[in-house]
Amino acid sequence: MNYTSCPTSLVNAPVELVWALLTRPEGWGTFYDVRITTVDPVGPAVVGQTVFAESGPPFLHLKLQFRFTQIDAQNYRLRLDAQFPFGVTVREELTCIPLGQEQCRVNYHCGFGFPTGWRGTAVHALMRRELDAGPADSLDRLQREAERVHAKSSLRMPFT
Repeated sequence: MNYTSCPTSLVNAPVELVWALLTRPEGWGTFYDVRITTVDPVGPAVVGQTVFAESGPPFLHLKLQFRFTQIDAQNYRLRLDAQFPFGVTVREELTCIPLGQEQCRVNYHCGFGFPTGWRGTAVHALMRRELDAGPADSLDRLQREAERVHAKSSLRMPFT
């Protein structure tokens, strides 16, 4: 059983800023709904890098794992394979398209996979509302953070 969600958003910030937020996974916890526990290897995103995180209420420690499978910095495109609790997998692709110096469009393609059999059916039914809401919320959080950082940096005006 599979499900695909593809939200998109216009971000009022330079594409380079959005790209920097996406490719520095140690900072994802400042705007995504995750707690980063480990990034291996440490540093900016590279193919093969694995990000270990937790989500949900702190007492649950719902484990998440993201692995970068493709990074195309020239075209602002990255792909990740994610593993969520209960056997849910997600193939994620994010593309950032510049729309000028101060704006870009971010496309977020999430392909959810579920275990076979009754367990997959049950998990799919329990997650049904989150299959579109989760990716849209993540994209909204990215947009807010990029626009916040951009507004903050735009306020720094040289003294004349």
